[in-house]
Amino acid sequence: MKRTREEVDATLQIAKLNAAELLPAVHCLGFGPGASAGDFCLLELEPTLCQQLEDGHSLVIRGDKDEQAVLCSKDKTYDLKIADTSNMLLFIPGCKTPDQLKKEDSHCNIIHTEIFGFSNNYWELRRCRPKLKKLKKLLMENPYEGPDSQKEKDSNSSKYTTEDLLDQIQASEEEIMTQLQVLNACEIGGYWRILEFDYEMKLLNHVTQLVDSESWSFSKVPLNTCLQELGPLEPEEMIEHCLKCYGKKYVDEGEVYFELDADKICRATAQMLLQNAVKFNLAEFQEVWQQSVPEGMMTSLDQLKGLALVDRHSRPEIIFLLKVDDLPEDNQERFNSLFSLREKWTEEDIAPYIQDLCGEKQTIGALLTKYSRSSMQNGVKVYNSRRPIS
Repeated sequence: MKRTREEVDATLQIAKLNAAELLPAVHCLGFGPGASAGDFCLLELEPTLCQQLEDGHSLVIRGDKDEQAVLCSKDKTYDLKIADTSNMLLFIPGCKTPDQLKKEDSHCNIIHTEIFGFSNNYWELRRCRPKLKKLKKLLMENPYEGPDSQKEKDSNSSKYTTEDLLDQIQASEEEIMTQLQVLNACEIGGYWRILEFDYEMKLLNHVTQLVDSESWSFSKVPLNTCLQELGPLEPEEMIEHCLKCYGKKYVDEGEVYFELDADKICRATAQMLLQNAVKFNLAEFQEVWQQSVPEGMMTSLDQLKGLALVDRHSRPEIIFLLKVDDLPEDNQERFNSLFSLREKWTEEDIAPYIQDLCGEKQTIGALLTKYSRSSMQNGVKVYNSRRPIS
């Protein structure tokens, strides 16, 4: 049964509504034969994401069965959360808004509209940090040890293409590609690989020895000469990759050069020294470290932020390896791990280990306020856990 104008006017009278204060067009709603709540999902999008869809870009939902689903645009990652509403939300294809109706020349017309579905909830998006811990875990299943390694002859070893990583990592493509650079990963035969650390140091040693023997400046290392001299020892693409990891590429008078980064080289050398020692006497370490880096480079403990931790309270003072990328990705788990390692932290010591947890417009101070309590110790502010650590 379709309503007539007389029935609509009678309903308005009963509801004590003045027809003159309303638009002349009337929507009469009715449920279609197949209308149900389970066939549709609503997703609330911010304007920038709507614009991306209208421009033909895709939004992708990522996550394994045991993971909380996230939605990814080309460059951002969002948590998906269900939001309930007390008002029933109706799906009405072709429904016109009051603004659209005002533009039309309508004379008391009745629009009969069929409801295709309904819902009492919708998905809302909340910007979140990309979940990138799994990326390193996958790539470390089969680190690259060089072309002559026995593992390279094993066709069953784990390898991942860009598509494989996009399918398994809960992050946008841009965030994944940025993290691959942070990890010093490179593409070998179409697969993304992380260099095994000893092999990476072997490549770096070749480069720094060549720089020393040729008396080059660290700020002007010629690519072509490096490839010619070191090509017989290692694949040229690996030599160039090493230069990219530890230097900045530039062109001067048509020639490609690299400016080597002293901080990165000193940091890698420290990792090499620390990785086989549980704890290292700080004074002895600093002496050995300075002797181990290329001549002309100066070491500093500031180069080791997020890589190693110094214990000033032990006698003698010690240093040990503590890599931020080995810590849990979840905020609370990260703080639990840090406070189980050391009961009280200064902001200077803990900052490198929580900096990556800061979201948009979030500060280290805000994280410390939420997950720790502060106190004064010998005139220095320190932070300890808000909850007991087992």
